[in-house]
Amino acid sequence: MNYGQFLYMFPECALVVALIIVFAFDFAMSKSGELRGEKPNTALGRLTWFMLMSVGFAISSVMRQEDTITAFGGMYVATQAVNVMKMILTFGTFIVVMMADSWVATRQRIAGEFYMLILSTLLGMFVMMSSGNFLLFFLGLEMASVPMACMVAFDKWKQKSAEGAAKYILTATFSSGVMLYGISFIYAAAGTLYFDDVAATITASPLAIMGLVFFFSGLGFKISLVPFHFWTADTYEGAPTPVTGYLSVISKGAAALTLCIILMKVFQPLVYYWEYLLYIVIVLSITVANLFAIRQSELKRFMAFSSISQAGYIMLAVVGNSQMGVAALTYYVLVYVAANMAVFTVINVVERQSGRTDMAAYNGFYQTNPKLSFLMTLALFSLAGIPPFAGMFSKFFVFMAAAEQGSAAAYFVVFIALVNTVVSLYYYLLIVKAMYITKTDSPMSTFKSDECTKIALGICTAGVALFGVCSCIYEWIAAAGL
Repeated sequence: MNYGQFLYMFPECALVVALIIVFAFDFAMSKSGELRGEKPNTALGRLTWFMLMSVGFAISSVMRQEDTITAFGGMYVATQAVNVMKMILTFGTFIVVMMADSWVATRQRIAGEFYMLILSTLLGMFVMMSSGNFLLFFLGLEMASVPMACMVAFDKWKQKSAEGAAKYILTATFSSGVMLYGISFIYAAAGTLYFDDVAATITASPLAIMGLVFFFSGLGFKISLVPFHFWTADTYEGAPTPVTGYLSVISKGAAALTLCIILMKVFQPLVYYWEYLLYIVIVLSITVANLFAIRQSELKRFMAFSSISQAGYIMLAVVGNSQMGVAALTYYVLVYVAANMAVFTVINVVERQSGRTDMAAYNGFYQTNPKLSFLMTLALFSLAGIPPFAGMFSKFFVFMAAAEQGSAAAYFVVFIALVNTVVSLYYYLLIVKAMYITKTDSPMSTFKSDECTKIALGICTAGVALFGVCSCIYEWIAAAGL
């Protein structure tokens, strides 16, 4: 075997090197002393930021090449669209690490484990998105899922964290079994596991259709689409808030793009069947999640149902079965990273100050913390799709991608999504109402955010404000998808 082919996997190799450096640094430094005047956890966090920025530069160097990168006989395939998504997920992980800085600082002995787990999960997502074979795809998926379960259980002394982790690992195990069952059907129908070969040989046989359904169901658990969403609310509530943000954005974006690529590339001969499957799942995800979100009073559970609804909007881009759909999906994930991470950053800093994540904690929040209230409002308006924020443009592009399909069913699904956008605006405004209108005799006291939180919020707010009006960003994504 030509081991020089590993150099084609430059982003993954850079991430492995980053993981080794963080591990060695954590192993070598003193757990109780200080390093150059900084606490060990702080220095470790700064090192992780630098490593993520280095990975981003590695991805950008690969993106300068116009051709698709293929290695190991087609097992590894990295297109420009995949590299763009890797860049977006690296950017989102950087925000998560910054948001978690103050939280990690209180966990002196296990900070290194947190950073290594988050880098390991990102590595699994990279491998999953660049797979050209179902076996490599499954390995990447498990590389991402197992460390994620550990991150969910990071506050293992808390009952809800252990409960959320148990539900996550059980559903992840079940979904992986269902997916493997579907992959075995696909292998029986096509005689190969390589994506290109499966696309060339598969036909609409009962065996292939069953394989498609089981495979879609297994990956539907990872994206938390209805009816595969039952683990989401409990896991989001139990996990530490930085982990919840990571799970809601980064994991979802990687799984959504992978499903999009496999449906369009591998199961193109079965498009008639998976389009109608998508119609049903999208309508259920957006509608059911919106209805349940209205009833929530716990903010992390509220954001869990919001993320289920957003997953439905993300998959709406796949309906059109076109390159425009890939670009719209990628752009939606980029905007979703900025808006959702801004919300979770505020939730995290409020939880650090008060120990509360219920919506009542935000009553009168504007009176004592007007800046955080304003930034939270901008992010919520973007999630709801209110102009002129970036969320409006991202929803517009996924609607356009779905309508490009041209069928009456596609137009109906877009109409349902538009109606649900109004519903989502209502429940996002519930938080705004609590911060600005609801009166309370004991609002949360005034506090100052740490520097890392301020930087994370500044980056996310800039993204919410600028990603929509700077057309060059979407054009860059669309050009990479061609």
